[in-house]
Amino acid sequence: MAAYFIGFAKFKDKTRIAEYSGPAAQTFAKYGGQPIARTALKMTLAGSFDADTALIVKFETAAKAKEWYDSPEYQALVPLRDEVLQSTFVVLEE
Repeated sequence: MAAYFIGFAKFKDKTRIAEYSGPAAQTFAKYGGQPIARTALKMTLAGSFDADTALIVKFETAAKAKEWYDSPEYQALVPLRDEVLQSTFVVLEE
């Protein structure tokens, strides 16, 4: 079953986002990840939610999404991610 990684992020340091986002995007392909959308968050319809941007990446399975997240390539970027973004990541499966 296809799985969708959805990342929501609030900018901490917008001037350094490219340092993280470019290298992070390059890690998806090895694990079968296909970016579907990367966009500014337009509105919250209900509840309280604070994010500037969202990313959706399709993977073959939830296990492949987890394999990508746990990969040495992506984990090497986590300290930088945490400096420039406050993030929430989820995986949904069809």
